[in-house]
Amino acid sequence: MRRGTKAPPSPLPQREGIDAVRVRLPEDPEGAWATVGDHLVARYAGAVGSGRVAEMLREGRFVGVGGPVRGDEPYAAGTYLWFHRDFPAEERVPFEVGVVHRDERIVVADKPHFLATVPRGRHVTETALARLRRELGLPTLQPAHRLDRLTAGLVLFVVRPEDRGAYQTLFRDRAVRKEYEAVSPYDPAVELPVTVRSRIEKERGVMAAREVPGEPNAESRVELLAHGGGLARYRLVPVTGRTHQLRVHMNALGLPILDDPVYPVVREDGPEDYGRPLRLLARSLEFTDPFSGVVRRFESRLRLGGPGPRGGAA
Repeated sequence: MRRGTKAPPSPLPQREGIDAVRVRLPEDPEGAWATVGDHLVARYAGAVGSGRVAEMLREGRFVGVGGPVRGDEPYAAGTYLWFHRDFPAEERVPFEVGVVHRDERIVVADKPHFLATVPRGRHVTETALARLRRELGLPTLQPAHRLDRLTAGLVLFVVRPEDRGAYQTLFRDRAVRKEYEAVSPYDPAVELPVTVRSRIEKERGVMAAREVPGEPNAESRVELLAHGGGLARYRLVPVTGRTHQLRVHMNALGLPILDDPVYPVVREDGPEDYGRPLRLLARSLEFTDPFSGVVRRFESRLRLGGPGPRGGAA
């Protein structure tokens, strides 16, 4: 099969809202793999063990367009295979995903704290994407952007694959106005409103991002909404979208977001404390719809608590 040929649709249905993994057998100019099983063992034994790969082959877990494949089938570069990986045991996040808006093109969801947007690492079936696919019966649903696992609030999902690029482009081109709210300490010495600009870098495998010298790549607007009892509620408007940007900028102002397990100090790893969510909420999304040309604005129904009239439990 030539490179560039469009992959056929998966013969396997989703499992728990998760797509099957697709594998394309690569070219093998040195003839290292005589059979399909040889390649799959070489490819996955380091992750799950050669015995588990052999067992999956015996169980018919690897499937081609014509059905299950055997381990002793001759190797053929360009062949597509699919399989469902073994899902890790996951604790259910005890909060529901709200739906703020749904039509034929998009779903705007209220993601709760502690729930990842998409499958990643040890969070697979307990993600907003997997839950919404199952609960709404929308197997092709995909996010147009992502929201950090510990942050609650609005996430835009796209119903049809052919529409996804148009909505992703809005976020890429910064054509979406996003507003967040946070609860942090109140410090009258911090002059607000303020626009914070800095250079933020995040190393793979390191929990916290950090500000470093150099050309700014992150910009956030911080405004005071209300205060009382030593705490305050802030409106945060990010211009850019660096990892942990709002958390880093609030910490840099000396106003670390309440119950942040990373800033200013990384909390020791342990069981989730669902009673202490990060007090950060993606409050609103506003954009011009790429298909209708209509300006659309969506507001989260969640609440962070804290000072002011829009307090209450999130």
